[in-house]
Amino acid sequence: MSPAARPSRRQLLVAGAIGWLGLPGLLRAGTPREKSCIFIYQYGGLSQLDSWDPKPNAPEDLRGPYKPIPTAVPGFRVGELMPQLARRADKFAVIRSMSHTQPIHDIANRMLLAGRSKPEMSATPVGAMITKLKPPSANVPGHVWLQKFGGGAMPPETTYVTGGTFGPSQAPLVIGTSHDDNLAIPGYRVRAFETASELAQERVRDRLKLLNEVQPPRSPAGMDRFHQRAADLLTGPKARAAFDIDREPVAVRDRYGRNPLGQHLLLARRLVEAGVRLVSVVAWTGLAPGDKFMSIETWDMHGNAGISIFGNGWNGLGFALPRCDVAVSALLDDLEIRGLLDSTLVVLVGEFGRTPRISRGAGAIGRDHWPNCYSAMLAGGGVRGGSVYGASDRTAAYVKDRPVSPEDFAATVLHALDIPPDTRISPDGFTVPASTGAPLFDLF
Repeated sequence: MSPAARPSRRQLLVAGAIGWLGLPGLLRAGTPREKSCIFIYQYGGLSQLDSWDPKPNAPEDLRGPYKPIPTAVPGFRVGELMPQLARRADKFAVIRSMSHTQPIHDIANRMLLAGRSKPEMSATPVGAMITKLKPPSANVPGHVWLQKFGGGAMPPETTYVTGGTFGPSQAPLVIGTSHDDNLAIPGYRVRAFETASELAQERVRDRLKLLNEVQPPRSPAGMDRFHQRAADLLTGPKARAAFDIDREPVAVRDRYGRNPLGQHLLLARRLVEAGVRLVSVVAWTGLAPGDKFMSIETWDMHGNAGISIFGNGWNGLGFALPRCDVAVSALLDDLEIRGLLDSTLVVLVGEFGRTPRISRGAGAIGRDHWPNCYSAMLAGGGVRGGSVYGASDRTAAYVKDRPVSPEDFAATVLHALDIPPDTRISPDGFTVPASTGAPLFDLF
C-alpha cells in the first residue's frame, strides 16, 4: 500500500471508535431523552385569588389580605406568598381558566385523575395510560405515587392506585401510606425494595427460574417479561439507588425544604433522572409547630380546622404556600441545571379552586369549594415559559376567556409527553381514545 493510500492515524482512531461504540451506540447518542412527568396534586383545592390570579381591585371581602407582586415576566403578577416562583415565571405557564361544575372533592379528584368530566368508577387513570403507552426503558417502575390521598374527601383507591382497565402491571408503586410515613422524617427509608430475610436475592432468582419452568404454556403474553421485570426491580441496584434520598447533599435537601412536599419533590427529581416515566406527588406540606395532625388535605382551607385560610397553621396559606413555593422552585432549578427540564413536564394543580367570597368556617375564616374557575401551572416538557392562558372575570369567579375542561387539561398533559390524545386505549383498538379533549397548543 502506498503512503498516500494508507489511512491516517485520525482515520484509524475514528474507525476504532465506531467499531467500539457500534451503530446502536451512535444512534442512542443522538436520541433525545424520553419525556417524563412530575404531577403535583394540591389536594383540597388552592385559592386562585391568593396565588396565580390575584384581584387587587376586588372588594376587600373577596381579594383577601395578600398583595400581588411582579414576576420575571412583565405584566404578569402573582400572590406575595410565592416570591421564589415569581422570580422563575419565565420557566412556566399558568392557566387561569380551568373550569368544571363539580364541587365535591372525591368526584372532582376522580375527574382530574381520569381527565374526564363524567368518569366512571372504572375509568382508566391518565397515569396508567402514560405508563402503558410510554413505558420506561430503564429498569425502574413506570409510575411512582408519593403520599396517598387521606381524609374523608379522598377519591376511592381504585381510581388512582390501580392500572384501571390495563390491570395491575400499570398500577403505581405507592410510597407514603399515612401522615407519619414520609421522607421528611429523620432516618426514613423507602422499604419497597427490601425483601424479607428469608427471601434473599438468590432465592428471588431461584423462584423466578422455577416459575418459568412450571408456568403454563398458554400464560398471557408478556407475563414472563412482567415476572422478570418484578424480580429485577427487587434484586437490581438501579431502582434502589434512585430511592435512596440520603445520597443527596444536606444542602440540597435543605434547599427543597425539610417537609413532606419538599423531600418528595426531591425524590421525584431523582426518580425521573433514573428513568421513571411519571411521579405523582400529593402536595402535603406537613405540620406547623404545635399543630396536631388532622388531615393531609393541606389546601382545603374552609377554616373548618380552626385555622384561618390566611393563618400560619398546617391548613393556612401563610404556612403552606411559602413551603410549596420553595419546593417547586427548587425542583425547577434542579431540573434545569441537570438538563432535565425540557424533557420533564411539571404540573401543579388541585381538583378545583376556592370561592371568591371569604366565609366563616368552624371558628376561622376560609374559602369554600369553587370549580367554576381556578388555575394550574405547567413547566418544562416543551411548555413555553412566561405565558398565561385564559382569563377569569374581575373576581376570579368565572371564566372570561378560553375555558379549559378536564378533558382539555388531560389532552395537554398527554401531548406534552408525546402521546397523541386520540390514541386508542380500548382492547378493540378503535373505540376509546386516551382523551376526547383538545390540547392547548398555544402553551407550547
